Amino acid sequence: TKKTSLHSMPVSLYASKLTSTHFFPSKQQDNREMFRSVRHMIYDLIEWRSQILSGTLPQDELKELKKKVTAKIDYGNRILDLDLVVRDEDGNILDPEQTSTISLFRAHEIASKQVEERLLEEKVRCSILYVHNVCKIGEDAEVLMSLYDPLESKFISENYLVRWSSSGLPKDIDRLHNLRAVFTDLGSKDLKRDKISFVCQIVRVGRMELRDNNTRKLTSGLRRPFGVAVMDVTDIINGKKKKKHKFNNCGFHTTGLWVTLKLLPGDIHQIRKEFPHLVDRSTAVARKMGFPEIIMPGDVRNDIYVTLVQGDFDKGSKTTAKNVEVTVSVYDEDGKRLESVIFPGAGDEAISEYKSVIYYQVKQPRWFETVKVAIPIEDVNRSHLRFTFRHRSSQDSKDKSEKIFALAFVKLMRYDGTTLRDGEHDLIVYKAEAKKLEDASTYLSLPSTKIELEEKGHSATGKSMQNLGSCTISKDSFQISTLVCSTKLTQNVDLLGLLKWRSNTNLLQQNLKQLMKVDGGEVVKFLQDTLDALFNIMMENSESETFDTLVFDALVFIIGLIADRKFQHFNPVLETYIKKHFSATLAYTKLTKVLKTYVDNAEKCGITDQLFKGPTQRHVQIIMEKLLRTVNRTVISMGRDSELIGSFVACMTAILRQMEDYHYAHLIKTFGKMRSDVVVSVTSFISPQDSLVYSSRMFCRYAEKAFQRINDICSCLSGAFQLWNNYFHLAVAFLTQESLQLENFSSAKRAKILNKYGDMRRQIGFEIRDMWYNLGQHKIKFIPEMVGPILEMTLIPETELRKATIPIFFDMMQCEFHSTRSFQMFENEIITKLDHEVEGGRGDEQYKVLFDKM
Repeated sequence: TKKTSLHSMPVSLYASKLTSTHFFPSKQQDNREMFRSVRHMIYDLIEWRSQILSGTLPQDELKELKKKVTAKIDYGNRILDLDLVVRDEDGNILDPEQTSTISLFRAHEIASKQVEERLLEEKVRCSILYVHNVCKIGEDAEVLMSLYDPLESKFISENYLVRWSSSGLPKDIDRLHNLRAVFTDLGSKDLKRDKISFVCQIVRVGRMELRDNNTRKLTSGLRRPFGVAVMDVTDIINGKKKKKHKFNNCGFHTTGLWVTLKLLPGDIHQIRKEFPHLVDRSTAVARKMGFPEIIMPGDVRNDIYVTLVQGDFDKGSKTTAKNVEVTVSVYDEDGKRLESVIFPGAGDEAISEYKSVIYYQVKQPRWFETVKVAIPIEDVNRSHLRFTFRHRSSQDSKDKSEKIFALAFVKLMRYDGTTLRDGEHDLIVYKAEAKKLEDASTYLSLPSTKIELEEKGHSATGKSMQNLGSCTISKDSFQISTLVCSTKLTQNVDLLGLLKWRSNTNLLQQNLKQLMKVDGGEVVKFLQDTLDALFNIMMENSESETFDTLVFDALVFIIGLIADRKFQHFNPVLETYIKKHFSATLAYTKLTKVLKTYVDNAEKCGITDQLFKGPTQRHVQIIMEKLLRTVNRTVISMGRDSELIGSFVACMTAILRQMEDYHYAHLIKTFGKMRSDVVVSVTSFISPQDSLVYSSRMFCRYAEKAFQRINDICSCLSGAFQLWNNYFHLAVAFLTQESLQLENFSSAKRAKILNKYGDMRRQIGFEIRDMWYNLGQHKIKFIPEMVGPILEMTLIPETELRKATIPIFFDMMQCEFHSTRSFQMFENEIITKLDHEVEGGRGDEQYKVLFDKM
């Protein structure tokens, strides 16, 4: 009911429609899954309805619950292929009589988009992974599980890490029966990936060689590659399969991994609430390596993903290639190590240094190991990543004597205040005494990448510039890759200038102007901080108007971004900001003043000075004269597949809706003056495009008003045949369109349409009949071409329409007979067309009787 903002159909009636015919139309089509889904939704609706009617809910909870109810009903209608309901912000169904055409169209677009997004959300937002068992491999092991895109050759999620003991049990025995992880932040773009794989990597932690039984003491704790397993999970991720159990061999027949994947809709907060038996506070959360599609205010994140890509190391004095181990750590500019800021995987504790896998005697190791570095935001600008390289020996005695032989580093902040760029970085490998390499002051002033080296005028190759200070540039090479996922750190210098505007107010005007040039994707990622900065600029300069117009323009730019189809999913973020985070309560006085200035300036223009004067009738006339023809021609040229076709047809319909008899008369009069252009102009209105019958009621009115004078226009023009011809074809296309075939609807929907609009097919049919008889001597020009379209119209199962239009056939016979003394053209055409229509399933017994009788 309207009182509770529910669909006009009672829930009990809605439930009663779920008959077996809806779900089991044939033996071939078994929709039990849909039946169970809708049944569950009905149970939810009944429960929520009882809560609403109880009258015990606070206003804010009541409002939220109403939104849930209407969203659930709209979603149910969509999956049952029922009509889409458009509503206002409170969930009430919009009345087309009281709503403007453009508003109705926009509401329809929003409703359609929300339902489509809900369909995607129902498929997957989170994946749940259960690890049942891993067979023992004789030593401790690390099992790293992640999602991978094989077509793009990149990992798309963090690792879920489980540490196993040599006995085959988890290191943390409390997790024995609770090995679960959530892969979250997966959005619609991830659903659309052509391929997604689930990758499991096993790293052995122990001796250099597993089978080495040497009696001498062996080095332990070395991370060595053991095996890998991959399975395609595309069907699970896109919702085609609900669960999958898989056994994978990881290199050896004695080792296996059993996993279960299950999809759960919603974000991490929702699934913890709705699936507490599967996901609790102890469940590991592996985030997407990248931003989710929607970043809500309050979702603070400051993650830097660092991937060890590859290296090339000279064997030096050794007879074989080195067993290179890379150690990753984070230091500040004073040489102090930051503790517990490196995360090797979800489900594991933070560590202070990460040691890479060791490849035995490999000159060019390729690691592709990724860790997450999460540093407090205030420490980032003083921090750098440090990579040290060491040769590891199999024998413990030799291994202890091995020192760091080289070092590489990279600062997390660039000289301009932006963060390290995403992508690959070729780092310079420096050599020096081990003690010197451990001192940050030895290397921090040196270039860290080969690009930096070249920027400072040095060559990355050659012997002349090999020594820099107390360090030597090695011939070795080392490559990393980084990805910054931060809601506080930006890689765009223009956006940074705005966010840190207080540090240099002299550049504020320039920064505000430059904001308009920043990539939209970067702006929406920092939406809250950007809006805060803009309002702070305005409020902290309250005595001055210097920045008001620029701030106003910037706000319009941001709102325009979010209105763009590409970023529409950030609408809830903006709404949340306005409701919960906006605090510049006096900004409206300044913004209103700027708006007034813009409006005052706009009035000085000659669609503006006229538009704001006189009664509404004159406004509509100006719009009609200036826009209607252009909009119509645009619609015709666009074609139905254009993304913008709906918007233009809505504009056209809105103009027609506002036109009165006076405007139609003026329109015809204007066409009469144009003379040579009239056929083209009128034809553009009635060109046979399906998209022009978007608004049936407006077309009926248009036909009624405009075409009552069409004979007057056509009688004085050459080329009138084409105009008449277009009219007939469009009118027939209109009344045969699927959306007007009332007999195909449910009795309730049919009654509702008839009560509100009547049968519009009858109205247009009568117009066609009148137009035919008004053709007079010109009728012969439309025989036999119009036989088919008229036949199509008479086959519509509406008795009054048939009675009114079937006599046109006799008139055609008479017309041809008077002209040629036969009606052979008509006879051949009607037999051919009737055969075609009947074979296509048209026609019925009543039609045959009525045709014969008349």
